[in-house]
Amino acid sequence: MPDVSDATDNALDDLIHRADLDGLVRLTDARTSSGDWGGLLRLRDASRAAVATGRQLWPAATLAEYRLALWAPAEWAAKVLDEDSGRFTIGPLTEVVAVHHTFADLAAHVPVGPRLGFIAHERALRGEHIDDAPDVLDIPLAVQAWEPAYVLAAYTDEGVQADPPPRPTQLTGAAGRGGVAVVDDPDVTLAVRQLLETWTAMSHGRAEVVAVEGTAADAVAALGVPAARLSPLDPADALAWLAWAGSTGAAHGRRRGAAIGRFGAWWTVAALGGALDQWPLPPDELGEIAAELRWWWWDAGEPPLGWEVQLAVEDPAEGCAWAFSAHDAA
Repeated sequence: MPDVSDATDNALDDLIHRADLDGLVRLTDARTSSGDWGGLLRLRDASRAAVATGRQLWPAATLAEYRLALWAPAEWAAKVLDEDSGRFTIGPLTEVVAVHHTFADLAAHVPVGPRLGFIAHERALRGEHIDDAPDVLDIPLAVQAWEPAYVLAAYTDEGVQADPPPRPTQLTGAAGRGGVAVVDDPDVTLAVRQLLETWTAMSHGRAEVVAVEGTAADAVAALGVPAARLSPLDPADALAWLAWAGSTGAAHGRRRGAAIGRFGAWWTVAALGGALDQWPLPPDELGEIAAELRWWWWDAGEPPLGWEVQLAVEDPAEGCAWAFSAHDAA
């Protein structure tokens, strides 16, 4: 596609001078529709430069970066995969670009480094076989047989959609014992809080985690829910919830991406198994830890409200359990 004419670039200069954000959005739409990727990149550059002059045009720059990553051919999309781009997009551009581009196409244009490594993980989660990529997360690219089909984001011009895994529908009442000893487990506490960081730091959510000597119901009771309802989860389903919680920005935060969510799920499982000092773990060993734990979804009998994750975990061999929850208003 040829670039826009000089007259259209003059129109861009005028929009920048007037700080006409609505006009820049319309021009972004037009250049996206026509495939004028060079013109769209110039719009991004001009909008970004204008911020230094006091014109608050960063939304136009952000939108242009997002559209380039999502729709432009690989050689153009790669131009916004740098350290200064994507800071305010709704999700990491390494995930956005993985929706419509293969790793092989992008590897020809993206320098070898962390961003290419994250793209590799995002593409592997979408089923692409990748033989060689920068190691950025200490976990394998290929999804293991014991892992779930992770929730993947759908990016469009309207935004991002990444619904949570399905909630269990059959829950059974389980009263926890009062007075159960709460124990200090800094590794699990930190792992869960890091997993849920966007909920609490970038949105208006809250997160709680507790460890006890007892059962899953006891752990939930230690969170202040003495009469909970529980439903057992397969380890793969629990992992899907952990990864979704770590990938999302909840109601108002910026999405972190499926690759980060999957890493957070693996790290949390390793913490629950007391194996962080052995990290990185062989994949089969982590799968064995996940299978040896007992996983539960719990609630207090209330209808779902906004964004939430409510899991409990038992280690039957050690006689201990954990419960954690995260909530954020939509």
